[in-house]
Amino acid sequence: MFTLTEVASLNDIQPTYRILKPWWDVFMDYLAVVMLMVAIFAGTMQLTKDQVVCLPFLESGEKCGTRGGGSNAFTEPGDMTSPTPTGVSQLTPAFDGKRIVGQPQPTGVKTNLDFQQYVFVNQMCYHVALPWYSKYFPYLALIHTIVLMVSSNFWFKYPKTSSKIEHFVSILGKCFESPWTTKALSETACEDSEENKQRLTGATSLPKHVSTSSDEGSPSPTTPMLAKTGIKFSAEKPVVEVPGMTILDKKDGEQAKALFEKVRKFRAHVEDSAFIYKLYVAQTVIKTCKFILILGYTSNFVATIHFEHICEPDVKHLTGYSQFCCTHNMAFMLKKLLISYIALICVYGLVCLYTLFWLFRRPLKEYSFEKVREESSFSDIPDVKNDFAFLLHMVDQYDQLYSKRFGVFLSEVSENKLREISLNHEWTYEKLRQHVTRNTQDKLELHLFMLSGVPDVVFDLTDLEILKLELIPEARLTAKISQMINLQELHLYHCPAKVEQTAFSFLRDHLRCLHVKFTDVGEIPSWVYLLRNLRELYLVGNLNSENNKMIGLESLRDLRHLKTLHLKSNLTKIPTNITDLSPHLTKLVVHNDGTKLLVLNSLKKMMNLAELELHNCELERIPHAIFSLTNLQELDLKSNNIRTIEEVISFQHLKRLTCLKLWHNKIISIPLSISHVKNLESLYFSHNKLESLPPPLFNLQKLRYLDVSHNTIAAIPLEIGFLQNLQHFAITGNKVEVLPKQLFKCTKLKTLFLGQNCISTIPEKICQLAQLTQLELKGNCLDRLPSQLGQCRLLRRTCLIVEDHLFDTLPLEAKEMINQESNVPFANGI
Repeated sequence: MFTLTEVASLNDIQPTYRILKPWWDVFMDYLAVVMLMVAIFAGTMQLTKDQVVCLPFLESGEKCGTRGGGSNAFTEPGDMTSPTPTGVSQLTPAFDGKRIVGQPQPTGVKTNLDFQQYVFVNQMCYHVALPWYSKYFPYLALIHTIVLMVSSNFWFKYPKTSSKIEHFVSILGKCFESPWTTKALSETACEDSEENKQRLTGATSLPKHVSTSSDEGSPSPTTPMLAKTGIKFSAEKPVVEVPGMTILDKKDGEQAKALFEKVRKFRAHVEDSAFIYKLYVAQTVIKTCKFILILGYTSNFVATIHFEHICEPDVKHLTGYSQFCCTHNMAFMLKKLLISYIALICVYGLVCLYTLFWLFRRPLKEYSFEKVREESSFSDIPDVKNDFAFLLHMVDQYDQLYSKRFGVFLSEVSENKLREISLNHEWTYEKLRQHVTRNTQDKLELHLFMLSGVPDVVFDLTDLEILKLELIPEARLTAKISQMINLQELHLYHCPAKVEQTAFSFLRDHLRCLHVKFTDVGEIPSWVYLLRNLRELYLVGNLNSENNKMIGLESLRDLRHLKTLHLKSNLTKIPTNITDLSPHLTKLVVHNDGTKLLVLNSLKKMMNLAELELHNCELERIPHAIFSLTNLQELDLKSNNIRTIEEVISFQHLKRLTCLKLWHNKIISIPLSISHVKNLESLYFSHNKLESLPPPLFNLQKLRYLDVSHNTIAAIPLEIGFLQNLQHFAITGNKVEVLPKQLFKCTKLKTLFLGQNCISTIPEKICQLAQLTQLELKGNCLDRLPSQLGQCRLLRRTCLIVEDHLFDTLPLEAKEMINQESNVPFANGI
């Protein structure tokens, strides 16, 4: 027999699991305990008092429960002539004189059975005459109750569910008690109260039936452009500064961060299946079937429990009687207990049916935080599904506050706020000041890399001119950016920054240069296309028009003041959207990273283009579309596969073309028609395969910059002396052996690069280059330097690139002249 303590342990669930026990489960547990007590009480009573008492039927044929046929049923006390059954010895009283010694003479019918025979018959009839249900009802009730109790808590014990449930309860408890939950909800309450005050203040004149609250996503009447374009900005409400609000310490902040990570991982783990839900449904169905089974067969046996029973054991040869009338002394009590048990089972079954109704009436595999989103600023709490949703539905039956507080840790807005608080603790104004530097253009610059957000104190750096944000996925530009009145250049490297409307208005009016680096075109913030005062836009990332329907760059036509567009991508054609910018775009740069640029016809429409760069586009010839750009001043075709440039004669129609860069290609020769492009001032042919320079090249009288370095040129033509305006000449890395004297007729030369050739002597006429400021001679076959080099009064040692031992061959006077400091600034080019 089980003790009550041992059986009660089957229902011993950890106290923390109470949040997953809805009222019906709790009620069924209590019903199970009551049924258990009924079963144990019935079993105890049966073990201690259950028995039958039997009397034999007399041969006269009296029925059980009668007195043997009226007055003949009993004899007078002195009558000793009652019939005696066969085979039974007659009991004869003993006499002692006049007084009878022994027991008092019995009244009624004498059976002549001794005590042992009564005990024997009682035991026999207990098993023969008594129905089996009367004997085993307490044990069956105990077994049924234990099965029901096990079924109720099976989902807490099953290995595939218990681990998830335990993890869920642990996380839920920590989220409920986390100081960050309290702070986040408190801030929400404060924000709502502040907003309500503002709404009520601004709506006192409205009728009562008119709602004073506005839709969160409704466009502001002051920004019709935004409403027209459909661009949405950050939906986050500004954080209301609450005086006296407790600030999280570092430990609480770290614990909250860990909780966010745990919730994220747990969600990914449980949302892929609905096993807990299915198991709970299965155990409820089992309990319902069990209830029907118990009720079905138990109700049939209630009528079999009687007080009186007729027993016919095969013991006539021992007792002399073949039929006995028996009474079951526990019949009344067992019947009452059985009826009570059936009543409890009925109530239990009704609760099971209600549970099934709850399980199938609503979609428990989906859980929406819609109500929480309406009541708080956490509008981004995602809906959950499958086992996660079912567990939250179960928690709601206990207390909906748990789910509301848990939702804080599902919200990215909440997580971002936590990161923002931690970030602002770490990045103080003094620390940020230490990271501000001056770039080569003497502008104040701040570069923030891989932070969880943008610290608030950044917007207090009012003298900052360039702000670079790199790998900050949760960057948010608040209204405080309007304090940065000197900010003109912004860099967003893999940083899809969100902006508030006030911040956007400031950027729209003040930002002049924007750099955006991204992986996919969809990462470009939508507000970029509305910066109407933007002058320069640099886009670096995947803009392939075929895969992304390019320049899904929603439209660049709103960038009315854009002058420079820089695209570093893998385009196969010039996007047609760029032609929207044709009236005002003056510079276009396309760096294609090795993808062949096939279609350039749209270039013809960009008539105002002054500078065009097509780098690494796998071009094999100069595109014909370029010859239509009548306002073109500079053309750069660096790092292509151009082998021949016979089309260069067409450049004579581009009257404004002054700079032509064909460097880093595979050009073998320069056509004679180059002389027709008379307005050229700068010509770059470095890093090609030129073997010679054609004489007509030197008919370009306006040429000031000529770079033919890193080719295989063996000689400098004598016609170079015709270039009287030449200021920069570079022929480094060729096979030149002799410097013609005509070279030194170019008296305006300021920079001369002759390094890495086969030159053996430097003519003395180098002193004619009076304006020479930079000279490279390193890597030649020189034995000495001419002493006349000291007459180049603007040349200084730092700008004379030559081996030290050659410099030492100069006379002392020449070395002193070159070593002395000069007040003339160094000119590295024109």
